[in-house]
Amino acid sequence: MSYSRTVEIEGHVIDSGTMQRCFGAVMDLGGSFDVDQFDVGTNEEAESYCRMAVSADDEETLQAILHELHQNGAVLEDPSDVELVAAPADKVVPPDFYSTTNHPTEVLYDGEWIDVERIEMDCALIVDPDGGPDGEPRAYTKVLNAVEEGDLVATDESGVRVNPPERPRTGGAFGFMQGGVSSERPSESTIREVAGELRRVSDEGGNVMVVAGPAVIHSGAGEALAKLVEAGYVDSLSAGNGFATHDLERSLYGTSLGMDVETLEHPRKGHKHHIWTISEIIRAGGIEAAVDDGIITEGVMYECVRNDVDTVLAGSIRDDGPLPDTITDAVEAQNAIRDQAHDADIVLMLATLLHSVAVGNCLPSTTKTVCVDINPATVTQLLDRGSAQAIGMVTDIGTFVPTLTEFVLEGGDGAEAEDAATPDDHSPGGDR
Repeated sequence: MSYSRTVEIEGHVIDSGTMQRCFGAVMDLGGSFDVDQFDVGTNEEAESYCRMAVSADDEETLQAILHELHQNGAVLEDPSDVELVAAPADKVVPPDFYSTTNHPTEVLYDGEWIDVERIEMDCALIVDPDGGPDGEPRAYTKVLNAVEEGDLVATDESGVRVNPPERPRTGGAFGFMQGGVSSERPSESTIREVAGELRRVSDEGGNVMVVAGPAVIHSGAGEALAKLVEAGYVDSLSAGNGFATHDLERSLYGTSLGMDVETLEHPRKGHKHHIWTISEIIRAGGIEAAVDDGIITEGVMYECVRNDVDTVLAGSIRDDGPLPDTITDAVEAQNAIRDQAHDADIVLMLATLLHSVAVGNCLPSTTKTVCVDINPATVTQLLDRGSAQAIGMVTDIGTFVPTLTEFVLEGGDGAEAEDAATPDDHSPGGDR
């Protein structure tokens, strides 16, 4: 006996690789497919449409295949309204609840497709029948610890439609699936394009978020990042206690973790500088108070205070002190990071695996992301999480940040790099 369901897939599904992934998923999971209709888009703007019957020898295998197809944007031919079950208690979701992806998502409720707000991965999908401003239905995500008793939680995929990002109609550094991670790419041209995108987002009133690790300060790149903040190109900063402490230490003692970043020398008692710094900031009443009192006179945190940059310092179990500005409650820190991430239009992740993963968990797949680290594993892990328009660069952060700042402040728009790109990088392509 064979089990079968018919699914539909539409969009720029050929040049974005969607059809290849769908066909591969069916075969890899032990099923078969029969294409009933395939209308191919024949120019750059035209979309394609495919309807196919998917079959498997047992119901369990078929459901596994349908789940994989769903993740790639396929929907059942005649989808029914999403099944909703009330949460039985706070922080408790129904069995088999629908766990979201980080892709743009819609939910079918009362015969209408509704956009899901604040989309991010690994959340519950909640529908409020009359929660909109005019009493219309509203759909949004909630992390599990925020679910409240009575929330109507989606429990199946048949009434949910995922829309994975497709290959952009333009080329450039943020082109779709740029080919993984490499330390051998022409980094200067890529950095110039990132600088052009950073300027564009900022000039259009968008939000630029920076995620920074202590290596930014250790490598001597803190001064360049501070210039970027001073010039108004950073709207929010997500970091940890260590990053802020070493940046403040640099202002107070000229060292980072006891080392002079200019001479690479270790002054006498330099190993105590970071804990002395924390003590001075606590004594002042916090970073902002230390800036106001003239104790801190330079650096990234100094410029963030002066330029009213939204800053979240998330603590960890290994923190010294910590600084009074550090959020030590993990859930509270996650929520603060989540608010920053959902406002961001472009995110720069600079030499930090811990905080990059934390922010990456909260980002929709459509948010442009640049991840830079000297360790290829950090960059690979971020790209593997599903951001379809991410750039991964394996390079020294001490070179990247000053070069980026120089390009941003000189006003380049990336045209030079784009002109130098190969034709394959920018072929217009239709869905053919």
